[in-house]
Amino acid sequence: MTESSEFLYPAKWLSKASAGTRVTSELRMRIISGMIESGTILSENKLAADFAVSRSPVREALKILASENMIRLERMGAVVIGITQKEIKEIYDVRLLIESFVFEQLVKMDINGLVMELSKILEMMKVAIKYQDADEFAYQDVLFHETIIKAINHSYIQMIWDNLKPVMEGFILLSMRVRFKEKYEDFTRIVKNHELYIEAIKTKDRARMVESLHQNFDDVQGKVEDLWMSQLMLSKGVEHEND
Repeated sequence: MTESSEFLYPAKWLSKASAGTRVTSELRMRIISGMIESGTILSENKLAADFAVSRSPVREALKILASENMIRLERMGAVVIGITQKEIKEIYDVRLLIESFVFEQLVKMDINGLVMELSKILEMMKVAIKYQDADEFAYQDVLFHETIIKAINHSYIQMIWDNLKPVMEGFILLSMRVRFKEKYEDFTRIVKNHELYIEAIKTKDRARMVESLHQNFDDVQGKVEDLWMSQLMLSKGVEHEND
């Protein structure tokens, strides 16, 4: 891909990625940000020229974005569908379910190594804040939560996370860029919330985790208790079946 001031996705996140992955990531970011509006017609030939690649990586990118329901494939291109507020809300609903499920598994596990790893990532987040590096902060923020999810070694939860991650990563990146410019003081709260995450995991304290989930998700949607209770009931049902 050629250098461009209009490129939204951080090049340093894609240093070892294929051309198809690079095109996919950038197009996804442009759609999420609204830089490419709903209804826009995307031409394979024009995209190949814009990104200085052959049509094969462009086709690969369009297929992936179609699977995410962001575009509708057409002959020699696609039409942008975009993403609705309802879909964004649903993404965060699923993320909340995942993180509450993961916490319920962590309370049964040895988590000393996880706590140490999360503490290291949090220090990297603080460094990114110091140098006002929104892209690095967003990367470390996603890594923080991904590390928690990977800790339980659950293949299907990992599969769901992997499917959610690309779109969610875009939202987080765009949000952090705006916050660094307009609400820099908010990062004190964000750091404290991640410290609360670590403390809740370290002490296996559900009350602290619920408080942390509230702080992390309530600005997106307000269903923490409902989703948490659904998760607890599901976990109990599974345990009952296994008895």
